[in-house]
Amino acid sequence: MSPDITAEPDTAASTVTDSGGVTKPARTEERARAARRRRGIVLLSRVAVLVFVLGVWEWFSRAGIIDPFNFSMPSKIWDQVQQWALHGTPQGSLLEQIWYTLYEALLGWVVGVIGGVVLGIALGRVRFLADVMGPYIKVLNALPRIVLAPIFLIWFGLGPASKVASAVVLVFFPVFFNAFQGAREVDRHLIDNARILGARDRQVTFQVVIPAATSWIFTSLHVSFGFALIGAIVGEYIGATKGIGLLVSASQGTFNSAGVYAAMVILAVVALLAEGLLTFMERKLFRWKPAADEAR
Repeated sequence: MSPDITAEPDTAASTVTDSGGVTKPARTEERARAARRRRGIVLLSRVAVLVFVLGVWEWFSRAGIIDPFNFSMPSKIWDQVQQWALHGTPQGSLLEQIWYTLYEALLGWVVGVIGGVVLGIALGRVRFLADVMGPYIKVLNALPRIVLAPIFLIWFGLGPASKVASAVVLVFFPVFFNAFQGAREVDRHLIDNARILGARDRQVTFQVVIPAATSWIFTSLHVSFGFALIGAIVGEYIGATKGIGLLVSASQGTFNSAGVYAAMVILAVVALLAEGLLTFMERKLFRWKPAADEAR
């Protein structure tokens, strides 16, 4: 009688084990459980730290250990956020203020990122251009760029243009230096191999240099969006008709410390959401890279 060729293989014999006698699927599942457990512990720890800080702050204010007029308290800050959300602000609805600031920050961020990437890659690829422009870039980077906000206000007025300009100058330099360094750090063997295969300078730049520098550029994007928000807020604080920075300025002018902190909380939430979106995009783009937990 011929053997049954449809019989399933012996799973015990086909399972690959490591030196410790543990199967690879079991080891992978164990690592996944450990990673999920660690993420849960980290999340709980973050919440515990936040609750502790807010609780101590509230207690100190109510007990008179710190002056509640100057330092306010979390409960009053929450009441201020609710008031703005339900009844609006003196400048209009809260969503309108958030969108106004976010629009200025996003536009400044996009312009600054494009300019930083283009000029960074160009100077990283063309040595002569880097030698000529290098000293000017260093001098401009050494300037305190926040002080340019009043100048932009004089040039462009109270509208969004002055805030966008402030955001651009803050975003440009970190993106530029990362793109420049990423273009310089490309493996020379990759470039040489591409040239051997007949690639021209343009093909080397777009198919070798830019993909290799992408991780450097994305690293700067996380920091640069925060700088864009800072540029928009500072510009609005100095002079604007709408925006979160104007809420901070108006609250300070009326000695409303809860309003100042409430505007900061709103800004922090916007920044965290933007950071989460950038992280999501980075993971989708670099899905081939091992996760940090897996790398360990």
